Amino acid sequence: MAAGVGLAAGGAGVNAVWAQEDADADMPDAADALQTGAPVPAPNLKFFDVAGRKLSLADYRGAGLVVNVWATWCGPCVAEFPTLAAVAPVLAAAKILVLPISIDMEGLRVVQAFYAAHGVTGLPILLDPDGSATDTLNADGVPITLLVNPSGQAVGRAEGGANWNTARTVELLRRLIGPVKAVSGFQPV
Repeated sequence: MAAGVGLAAGGAGVNAVWAQEDADADMPDAADALQTGAPVPAPNLKFFDVAGRKLSLADYRGAGLVVNVWATWCGPCVAEFPTLAAVAPVLAAAKILVLPISIDMEGLRVVQAFYAAHGVTGLPILLDPDGSATDTLNADGVPITLLVNPSGQAVGRAEGGANWNTARTVELLRRLIGPVKAVSGFQPV
């Protein structure tokens, strides 16, 4: 588990402490929890930011996405959230964004209180107060995490809580949804 905690040290601030305290939680490594497959068009998830602007995954095209649908009242969500917060700055260096979308019916007020209580910084507050994301993803519950590559294709999914702040998971995410690397010397015909 020390490798996971070490990942959080660079630039996560308070999140690193929170992740370290919860790092020994009984959660599987996200690299083991992820189901991956051939790229398919990402679902048309709709959600709001703190200013009330309606957004979709298409608004983030060009970046790799770790889309986590969660709620403040969900035990496994709360357990995994510090690992997402801690790994976000590591992934940002690879042009991968963590998008936590809350399905709390009470909306912004409870999510802001959750972020403040847990010292969460560096993650956006995104809201889906009617919970339509779970229907769109054909999920029975939360948390559910979807991986979307920079081309807007879903390439992986995890259901249930997992530890996202491990070296194995970061490497897998970089490979699945990181920026496409040009092949040196390759010239298309």
